[in-house]
Amino acid sequence: TSTLREWVVIWHRLYVENKTTLFRHVQQMTYSLIEWRSQILSGTLPKDELAELKKKVTAKIDYGNRILGLDLVVRDDNGNILDPDATSTIALFKAHETASKRIDERIQEEKVCPIFNTTHTYSLYVNFKNFVCNVGEDAELLMSLYDPDQSKFISENYLVRWGSNGMPKEIEKLNNLQAVFTDLSSSDLIRPRISLVCQIVRVGHMELKEGKKHTCGLRRPFGVAVMDITDIIHGKVDDEEKQHFIPFQQRQLIMAPLITSHVIGENEPLTSVFNKVIAAKEVNHKGQGLWISLKLLPGDLAQVQKDFSHLVDRSTAVARKMGFPEIILPGEVRNDIYITLMHGEFDKGKKKTPKNVEVTMSVHDEDGNLLEKAIHPGAGYEGISEYKSVVYYQVKQPCWYETVKVSIEIKEVSRYHLRFTFRHRSSQESRDKSERAFGLAFVKLMNADGTTLRDGRHNLIVYKGENKKMEDAKFYLSLPATKVEMEDREGLPAKHHTANFTPTKDSTKDSFQIATLICSTKLTQNVDLLGLLNWRSNSQNIAHNLKKLMEVEGGEIVKFLQDTLDALFSIMMEMSDNESYDFLVFDALVFIISLIGDIKFQHFNPVLETYIYKHFSATLAYVKLTKVLNHYVGNADDSSKTELLFAALKALKYLFRFIVQSRLQPVMECLQKAPMQNISSPVQDSTIGVCDHLVVCGNLQLTKAWSLRFPFCLQGSFVACMMAILRQMDDSHYNHYISTFKTRQDLIDFLMETFIMFKDLIGKNVYAGDWMVMNMMQNRIFLRAINQYASVLNRFFLDQASFELQLWNNYFHLAVAFLTHESLQLETFSQAKRTKMVKKYGDMRKDIGFKIRDMWYNLGPHKIKFIPSMVGPILEVTLTPEPELRKATIPIFFDMMQCEFNFSGSRNFHMFEDELITKLDQEVEGGRGDEQYKFLLEKLLLEHCRKHKYLASSGEVFVLLVSSLLENLLDYRAIMHDGSKENRMSCTVNVLVCDIQGYLYKLRDLHTDSENYTEAAYTLLLHAELLQWSDNPCAPHLLQRDSYCVYSQQELKEKLYQEIIAFFDKGKMWEKAIQLSKELADMYENKVFDYEGLGNLLKKRATFYENIMKAMRPQPEYFAVGYFGLGFPAFLRNKIFIYRGKEYERREDFNLKLLTQFPNAEKLSSTAPPTEEIRSSLKQFVQCFTVKPVMNLPANFKDKPVPEQILNFYRSNEVQQFQYSRPFRKGEKDLENEFATMWIERTTYTTAYMFPGTLKWFEVKQISVEEISPLENAIETMELTNEKISNCVQQHAWDRALPVHPLSMLLNGIVDPAVMGGYTNYEKAFFTEKYNQEHPEDQEKIELLKQLIALQMPLLAEGLRIHGKKLTEQLKPLHERLTSCFKELREKVEKLYGVITLVNISSILLRLSVTSVTSSVGSTSSTSSDKYQFVSCHYCEYQDKR
Repeated sequence: TSTLREWVVIWHRLYVENKTTLFRHVQQMTYSLIEWRSQILSGTLPKDELAELKKKVTAKIDYGNRILGLDLVVRDDNGNILDPDATSTIALFKAHETASKRIDERIQEEKVCPIFNTTHTYSLYVNFKNFVCNVGEDAELLMSLYDPDQSKFISENYLVRWGSNGMPKEIEKLNNLQAVFTDLSSSDLIRPRISLVCQIVRVGHMELKEGKKHTCGLRRPFGVAVMDITDIIHGKVDDEEKQHFIPFQQRQLIMAPLITSHVIGENEPLTSVFNKVIAAKEVNHKGQGLWISLKLLPGDLAQVQKDFSHLVDRSTAVARKMGFPEIILPGEVRNDIYITLMHGEFDKGKKKTPKNVEVTMSVHDEDGNLLEKAIHPGAGYEGISEYKSVVYYQVKQPCWYETVKVSIEIKEVSRYHLRFTFRHRSSQESRDKSERAFGLAFVKLMNADGTTLRDGRHNLIVYKGENKKMEDAKFYLSLPATKVEMEDREGLPAKHHTANFTPTKDSTKDSFQIATLICSTKLTQNVDLLGLLNWRSNSQNIAHNLKKLMEVEGGEIVKFLQDTLDALFSIMMEMSDNESYDFLVFDALVFIISLIGDIKFQHFNPVLETYIYKHFSATLAYVKLTKVLNHYVGNADDSSKTELLFAALKALKYLFRFIVQSRLQPVMECLQKAPMQNISSPVQDSTIGVCDHLVVCGNLQLTKAWSLRFPFCLQGSFVACMMAILRQMDDSHYNHYISTFKTRQDLIDFLMETFIMFKDLIGKNVYAGDWMVMNMMQNRIFLRAINQYASVLNRFFLDQASFELQLWNNYFHLAVAFLTHESLQLETFSQAKRTKMVKKYGDMRKDIGFKIRDMWYNLGPHKIKFIPSMVGPILEVTLTPEPELRKATIPIFFDMMQCEFNFSGSRNFHMFEDELITKLDQEVEGGRGDEQYKFLLEKLLLEHCRKHKYLASSGEVFVLLVSSLLENLLDYRAIMHDGSKENRMSCTVNVLVCDIQGYLYKLRDLHTDSENYTEAAYTLLLHAELLQWSDNPCAPHLLQRDSYCVYSQQELKEKLYQEIIAFFDKGKMWEKAIQLSKELADMYENKVFDYEGLGNLLKKRATFYENIMKAMRPQPEYFAVGYFGLGFPAFLRNKIFIYRGKEYERREDFNLKLLTQFPNAEKLSSTAPPTEEIRSSLKQFVQCFTVKPVMNLPANFKDKPVPEQILNFYRSNEVQQFQYSRPFRKGEKDLENEFATMWIERTTYTTAYMFPGTLKWFEVKQISVEEISPLENAIETMELTNEKISNCVQQHAWDRALPVHPLSMLLNGIVDPAVMGGYTNYEKAFFTEKYNQEHPEDQEKIELLKQLIALQMPLLAEGLRIHGKKLTEQLKPLHERLTSCFKELREKVEKLYGVITLVNISSILLRLSVTSVTSSVGSTSSTSSDKYQFVSCHYCEYQDKR
């Protein structure tokens, strides 16, 4: 019932997380348990059935717990849960081991395809159903596996001999033509493509039409059939009943389908033929082809015969892979020699046409005797004595690509060689009988040094001569077999040697090439490995061969693993007098074990284990192995042996298996029996003796080994034995044992090594995570031991004279490691498990935490020695989410502050401060810490600081800083998994405010990833501004944490400036790049005198100036965004931000991006401030609208002729104020003139920082609202219109190539009579006697508006002048109309508002732009006298024509 309750919670979670497969699995198991529970509760089952059902239930529960990641439940033989308090530690460990093993086996059985997941070898089953083809003669079908991408045959041939009657040659094989291609490895299964190919060889006459007088029995190329079996090999298709049709294609029609000559296609290599067929999209097979069925079987031959006996039996032909399988098991013997006839070239001699060459291959000993039935052309048939190749008709360079297997007894290989004879075959039988072999070639299978013929291609020499001499093996074996061998003999090149049997004959021009592949577990091609395997015959070179073994290629060693290991142990045992061999054999053994530990050969681990347990028989090897191992461990301080020792430690798992198998079991038996003896006899001396034996065990110095991270102590059984001893020891045992140490140093060494060992065991997780009972048993025993040793520290090593810093340090680190161990973190467990653990074991973290607190306060004046090193460990303790523990340990921080303040001499706590901030950053980023911790840390530390006489002020400042930092770090951590880079940037900047340098570069990287190069530059500038142009070394907090390795502040600042300038260049912020380059140039010119660097910098600066004037630089839009509602994170909640948009980013796109970040947010349609109800809502509301930046023009540009390109930069950069204008009406609406009552509500937003900066957005810190009167609005409108005309005219004056259409549209919009209503509206609204009487204070503004209207006339005149110069034929009518309209307009304006004559038009335009922009951003509450002065005095001659 309790299991079902626990499972149902997980079941629900799986449903929510949509883990369908596991959800259904748990569902089925739950239903089974419910059904079985009802059967048990019914009470109707017989006793034996009830017992059986209980076993099923417990097995199902244990299996379910494992797959759900729950704890392992250990039971006795009757299925009852074991009580750990009533069970011995060793028995408890063995119960865990047994239960875990049983569940692992069950999981293997439960897997859907378990064998495919664990096997390394596969087989392909082929059932040959039928062959339909009009051959007209007997045929041989040679099937094999082929990789088209590598043009390589993978397997041997499977041979089917087919009769001319359309039936198998052997009638008994009818419906029984089956083969299995074995030894396929997992690497073969992942080949991109794999094909089953079949070569059809016709056996009969040279030509099909020939009669009785013509030669018979010739093997002639006929055709091929190819099937892509990639899907079958990859497991996508698995139907053994399905019959596949493989179309047949005649060979000459493949290579030259339009030419009927049979010669075409015969001179093409077989691989080319196959590749062409594979590449062909359509095949005209005319119903001819093969019918087969296929199935991929997991396992080697023995496995598939066992698992698929209905398919594979003893009669099934076996075609092996031409190469080794992935695993070679010990005892497996293979000795296959594959010979491929590649190609040749034969002189036609006296014949007019090339010869029809037939190669005959045979195997002979050194006396020339033929080895019968040694050649196997294909699986399915016995061997033959002579193999005759396919005959190609009149081909000078035949390419055979025919592979056969040669089988020779391993011991006899050295005696045999291959003989190839060459004979011309005539189509006429009478002529053919008279043809004799015209050449001979041979190759020996073993080299003179005892190694086997190397794999690969061999160019053999074709000898010509008398037939009798050709048959005399003793004669030709004395000659070189290959061209390489010929060149090597006597150092003479091949051309100086005759290739004939008699010197008087001319040298032959014939050539012949074969390829060989040796697949042997006994024959090696490596001379060093061979020397080791045959060590008895060459005993004086044993040392040399053992050293050379380390250089042998790993693949060669694993092939001969059993033989190599046998040889090593034989040397060790038989050459026992020479100790140097013991070390060499030990090193070689470690090398082999390490090799198998390599990921490339890790699948040979089971092979090594099989060897150890089934084939290894050196019963005294343990003596020598332990002696060498003990020597290495004992001389650990010797630097020359360090590498050897580490290699041995890595291989220790298998070394000890060899040792144990070699009957070294006294140590383990002693350790296992000792606790059992002490259960019945808890005598002090006995237990102490066992403890002493544990510390120094036999000849192996285990305590020293522990300090070297000795893996042996991580063996579960060993730790269980140690726990069993410690479990029985009470206080008196500990006291007595401590008293047995004769010297103080012995006690220090014991405690030091024990602390290190315990910390190692805690950190390495000896037992699996689901062994909850065993882990908690270990924790309880270790806790008691640690507390015992803590009392020893207090008694012997605390006072001033006897204090041991390292010992105390090790204790604290051990205690913290124990407290933070994952098996004790109750909050990570389910509620049910948490309750169970607290009830059974309590919260051990509190016990050890309180002990750490007490031990800290016991230190007294020694505390300063642990600052700042213990700040991090104590922080880990305080971060444990247990309220009582936090309350008890957080005050240690104040004690550290107080201690450093009192004892450091500087009357501060900077070391503690720096360390706490650094460690807090690391811990919070690692996932620790929460809001409750922040509150408790601030509360407790402030309480303590405020009570202190000297720390009240500085302490409070520090505590508030840490609290702020912690809040920002928690926000940063929470948002790091958010998809929004913007939010991550905000949190990063918040952390940067607390001066954590590492986050600066995180922010830089976020910007560069988003292509925010300007912001990346400003971010790096924060770092650069902390540095000086000096040779002083960088303080640690100023060093850059990524790629720069520099020594002085100047070097670092220079590199940063170069990177910043590059970023500003990418962000088109050339003005800022120029500013920094000036500073850098001054340093180059006046300090370091780097004129070359200065020259390069000035060239760059010139480019920046040019870019400012010529490059396109669109102004970005700015958006105000408000995040309202309590649903937003704290750093956004109810705040307004100004965002700087990207180039060409429209408000619609920005809105879309914004709502994508917050899909649950609701967009506010109004731009008015939100109500209090919205602000306090639990929902999310977003408000977004466009704002205009308020230009902040530098003082040096004011009242000067500044080009528009320069001004454009300041319109959207170096700005901190932004305005949003909302029109509204005051008073009654004037139907005749809306301008009279149209007021503007202008909201000005001031941000925390200037744009652009370290972010693309900044929070709004100040908001001001003002109202603009209709008259002031009219003045601003006229100013903006004049500025627009001025800008456009100026651009055309600067760049004659600009298109004229924008200017045409602008002039038309102003000069057209239809638009002149603007002036008329102003006249009606403001230029009346009534308005003057009601608003006498606006007289100056009215005059300004009139002057602005008058000023527009010369601007328009200049625009029309430029328009006339750039006129085209199409624009002539428009220009004439504009000129006419402007004439009327000008007359009216000059009549009403006077004449303004511009003295220097280009200068005026430049100044007008500056002044107009400046005036438009000025406060409307100020007087307009400046504007009036500008218009009337500085730039124009005003004539009043009233």
